Amino acid sequence: MSGAVVSLKNRTPGMRREIDLADLDFSNCPVRDMMQQIGGKWSTLLLEVLAAEPHRFGELRRLLPDISQRMLTQTLRDLQRDGYIAREVFPTKPPSVEYSMTDLGRSLYQPLSQLLNWAEANHEAVRAARSRFDSVDS
Repeated sequence: MSGAVVSLKNRTPGMRREIDLADLDFSNCPVRDMMQQIGGKWSTLLLEVLAAEPHRFGELRRLLPDISQRMLTQTLRDLQRDGYIAREVFPTKPPSVEYSMTDLGRSLYQPLSQLLNWAEANHEAVRAARSRFDSVDS
C-alpha cells in the first residue's frame, strides 16, 4: 500500500458490498482493524470536534469535560498514530500543542458524519427497540 488517501466517490451510495467470506482473512480484517479505533468511546467525539477546526489540548479538555487527561492523551495519540489527526508543537514557554484533522481524517469524517447523523435521527427508535426487547426477555 502506498499510504495515499483513497476516494470512494465512484462507489454507488446504498449499494451492498459483495464480499466473499471464504477468501476473507479474519485475523487480518481491515474493517475490524479500523473500526476498533474509531469505534472507541472518545475517538468519534474528538474527530467531530477536530473536523470543525484545529484545537489545543486544553481546549479539547474543556470541550469534552468527562474525559480524563490520561484518556484524552491516549486517544489523541491513537488517532495520530492511525493518521487521522496531526499534532503540531509551537515553540512557546510552556510549549503549546495543537491538533488538527489530516486529509485521511477528513476522508474518514465524511462517511462518519453520515453515521453520526443517522445515530442522532434514530436514537429514540433504537432505545425503544431495546426497551421492547428487554421487557420480553425479563
